[in-house]
Amino acid sequence: MSSKVVLITGASSGIGKSIASYLSLKGFKVYGTSRNPKNLENFSFELIALDVLDISSIQNAIDLIVEKEGRLDVLVNNAGMGITGPIEDTPTEEMRNVFNTNFFGAIDVMKSVLPQMRKQNSGLIINVTSIAGYMGLPFRGVYSASKGALEIITEATSMEVKSFGINVVNVAPGDFATNIASGRYHTPVFENSAYKKKYKENLELMDSHVDSGLDPIVMAKSVFKIINTKNPKLHYKVGDFMQKFSIVLKRILPDRVYEKLLMNHYKL
Repeated sequence: MSSKVVLITGASSGIGKSIASYLSLKGFKVYGTSRNPKNLENFSFELIALDVLDISSIQNAIDLIVEKEGRLDVLVNNAGMGITGPIEDTPTEEMRNVFNTNFFGAIDVMKSVLPQMRKQNSGLIINVTSIAGYMGLPFRGVYSASKGALEIITEATSMEVKSFGINVVNVAPGDFATNIASGRYHTPVFENSAYKKKYKENLELMDSHVDSGLDPIVMAKSVFKIINTKNPKLHYKVGDFMQKFSIVLKRILPDRVYEKLLMNHYKL
């Protein structure tokens, strides 16, 4: 069989670009996406236009790939955005924007590739979520919620499409050294906010975690391994030991004990 055809959303930078570059190097036919690919240069893979908030844009990109390649084997649903802020201070409209991208946008891309994968009686969908999606993190609650919601949708979709020869999995990364911090929506540190001091301290802590995060190539290698696994697991976690272990602790510790550990970590 010829090399697999892979669609990767949000591939203009960070984790998406790393995955796309690595898979291209390994011989896959990779189509990365960006909202404005004409403004970008020097990519080792083909970059096409796709906006996860625009259904016609999603369908046009998939039609283009299928017309050129005759198939679509793998979707890496990676496009997303970050958000920080106390729940009380964060504009609800900004929360909706994040869910529209991280949750509904990812669902719309899945819905758009499934007819072609059903036709082929084969396919793999990899939803990129986050270790943060396994727990409610202070000042990142909306981001955690959007990624946690996508985890649950992944589980449901996996069961619904299994009989069509399609696998749906999720990969939850921890902190990686990318430009995600610069692309987040940051709720301003309001002068009159009850959360001013703690939120400001935690913004600095979050940025330091990203700056000292793992190399995105680790995610790329993990995705490559999943694609080459005959019967992939439903959930994968990719991060340092303590980030992955935090999920285990949440499962085994009493709720308030785990909450206290998080509060101590975030100095609350």
